[in-house]
Formats: sequence, C-alpha cells, structure tokens
Amino acid sequence: MRQRYISAPNGHLTKEEQVQWQKSLYAKGWAGINWPSEYGGAAFTASQKYIYSKEMAAASAPGFLAFGVSMVAPVIMAFGSDEQKKKYLPDILSSETWWCQGYSEPGSGSDLASLKTKAEDKGDHYLVNGAKTWTTCAQHADMIFCLVRTSIEDIRQKGISFLLIDMHSEGIEVQPINTLDNTPIGHHEVNTVFFEDVKVPKENLIGEEGKGWTYAKYLLEFERGNGYSSELYSQLQKIIKQAKTEDSNGNSLADEPEFKEAVAKIEVQINAMEATELRILGSLTAGQNVGPESSLLKTRGTEIGQAITELAVEIVGYYSLPFNNPGPEIGVNEPPIGSRFANTSAPRYFNYRKASIYAGSNEVQRNIMAKLVLGL
Repeated sequence: MRQRYISAPNGHLTKEEQVQWQKSLYAKGWAGINWPSEYGGAAFTASQKYIYSKEMAAASAPGFLAFGVSMVAPVIMAFGSDEQKKKYLPDILSSETWWCQGYSEPGSGSDLASLKTKAEDKGDHYLVNGAKTWTTCAQHADMIFCLVRTSIEDIRQKGISFLLIDMHSEGIEVQPINTLDNTPIGHHEVNTVFFEDVKVPKENLIGEEGKGWTYAKYLLEFERGNGYSSELYSQLQKIIKQAKTEDSNGNSLADEPEFKEAVAKIEVQINAMEATELRILGSLTAGQNVGPESSLLKTRGTEIGQAITELAVEIVGYYSLPFNNPGPEIGVNEPPIGSRFANTSAPRYFNYRKASIYAGSNEVQRNIMAKLVLGL
C-alpha cells in the first residue's frame, strides 16, 4: 500500500485501502489525535501532535480522511445532542462511516452564504432540494454534512441550518466531475450531488435551526487550521533528492545556483510556517480555539505547497508532459515515460491548484485576516 500511495498520481488510495489504513491507526489509538479522551480520542498534547505529524510525513504515510474525524466530528462534539454523539462519533472514529462535505454549490463560488439548497419543514422531517458541487469522495460516502437554507432572512447567514444526511436516501444522485488531473483509468475525486425531495429526519439537525452559519465557521477553523510544515518539508526533500540525479552529461540540477536559491526560499518559508504552527498548537493546548489564525495557516500552507509542485514540474522538464500515469493499478506492464517521480509530478501540480480555492479562497482568507487580526 505504501508504494502504491507514493506512486499514485495524486496519492489517491482506493476506499478499501484508505479504510484499511485508518482502521490500523484506530487499532493503535491514533485515529483521533485531536479528540478528547471522553470520546475515545488520543488527546495528544501539542508536542505529541508535532512529533506524530513529523513521523507520519517522514514515513510518507497517508493521512486520515478529514471530513469525518477532523471536520464534522468537532461540530457534533461542540453542538450536537447526546444522542447524535452516541450515534455518530464511534463510527467516525473507527472508520465504519465515510463522510463527505456539502458546502459549495453551483453558481455560489466562494460566497457560501448565497447557497440555495432548501430544506422545507414538513413536521417530523425536512424535505431537501438543491445541489452541492466539488464534493470530494461523495461517490463513496455514507453520510454528508450539509449547509441548507431553512428560511429567508434579511441577513443571509441567519437562514442557514446544518443537517446530517444519509447518502443512501431516496432522491440523492451523485455525478462525477472529471478534472484535468484524472487518470485515464477512471479515477475521479470530486462530484456534484443532487437532492430531489430528500427526506431528512428532524433529529439530524445539528443544534438550532438557523444557526448553521455559526457551526460552519467553527468547522472551517478545523479545515483550515491543519498543520502543513511537516508534509511540506518531506515533499521538498523528495525534490532535492530527485534533483541530485545526473543527466547524460554528468550534471546535476542540485548543483545549479538557481535551483539552490529556489529551494532555500521555500525552506525559509516552511521554517516560518513551522514556528507559527507550534505557537498555535501551544494556544490550542491552553484551551483556545484556532480562530482567525487558521486563515493564515491555510493561506501560507497552500501557497508553499503550490510552489513545491511547481518546482517538481520544473526539475523533470518535458518528462512531466506524457500523461500515461498507470499510477496505482497493479499489473500494468507498460514502462513509464521518465521516472516515477516525473510520472506523478504533473498530476499533483494540476490537482494542487485547487488548494488555494477550497475551504474558502486565499483571497477570502486575506479579507478575514485583515478584519479580525489587523482590524482593518
């Protein structure tokens, strides 16, 4: 599995492989490193989280799919009922339930408050109609957490509620979105999810009706507030190693001044990122929320990550152009064009363009920092 993960065009594992990996972490007690012990989590300290992330990155290990354990779970813990906690949290932690996120909608862009998916109150249930897009792994999901409009208010954010919806419900249709980085063998990552008269029990409402925007902002702190530095440093080391390979003339790109300068600039930014993450982890240990600093982590982390993927494409040159990418498929006998590193560099470059858009575009993050951090 490790070799397949490293050589896959975008580091994609099958659902079965991802679940197998997550269950292995669960068996070790590492499934919920940020979860409090009362919910079965590891309750790692800031130092333990830092060491854990460094070791995982050094081993090129897959991460834990974030939608359940790192995103909806904190919302359920903070705002869900006791019944919802008992029903959902154990299966999230043990990877028995696969979750996806229903935020973005066609035509809404980064203006999440303009969402139009409607949930009508029908007494003992809601009737949901609308669509969500760019929904990662929806084709595999058992549940989706959704922002829906339950009323029309003068302030749009006031009419939004937070629903948990069974993806196997009648009236849900999932359609794949084929992006530029998809492999020819049919792998895809994102989808559009359509809801047509989908019945959702009232007990699937998180917290109070109309307070969904508050819960969504709380969730986004966790989506944006993840650590980046360990993985970024690991990726940069792989590029440095690849650049030491000599060409037919016995020359190495690693010896070129321009390459050394590019690496040094990225390394300085990663070191600054790491210092910021450690400071924020210290605040979390003291019981504080991530807050607007999550926007800083998301903005700089994704920008540095994009710079690294750009450098990867530059060092392999024209070998990044062929898009054969047999990737994770076992038994493919066709020889790759260029090295395995070259065969994955372009797909990962294209895929990571999304990073400065998802979880709120980096332009939106700068607006948040300007208002909440700088007071502008």
